[in-house]
Amino acid sequence: MFKKGGEMDVKVWMYLTYLAVSIGLTVWVARALSRNGLVFLAEVFADRRLAEAVNNLLVVGFYLLNLGYVTVAMKDADPVATTSQALEELSMKIGLVLLVLGLLHFFNVFALGRYRRSRLRQLAVHPPIAPVGHLPAQPGPRPVAPAGPTPPPPAR
Repeated sequence: MFKKGGEMDVKVWMYLTYLAVSIGLTVWVARALSRNGLVFLAEVFADRRLAEAVNNLLVVGFYLLNLGYVTVAMKDADPVATTSQALEELSMKIGLVLLVLGLLHFFNVFALGRYRRSRLRQLAVHPPIAPVGHLPAQPGPRPVAPAGPTPPPPAR
């Protein structure tokens, strides 16, 4: 951790910076998604309490997935001797965190959008496309009257 003379290793500084930036990005994105996503979820579920509960569950899942990824991806087996190597490695790690954040967001929006469209289709009372016209009656066999007494012909 420390080099001779009491200086901290470049790799330790890289790890600390990586954790600070990744945790900061995760908290910022989670808050933004939670705040702005609640409106979308209220529309999707048409029930405010359910939307808030789902929103909270999504935020917890988001934190668990992203912070889990951040901690797993922190380890780097290669030695980092210079500041430029540390910055290159740091940019790669933070870039991967951003990609994971984006993929999680895209998946959530995609899944909830599909659910919303499905729910709206179920609630629809009108066909999605207005009818253009009517089909002509098809010729075919006429129904046969049941056997029995024949009614008298109409009087003239």
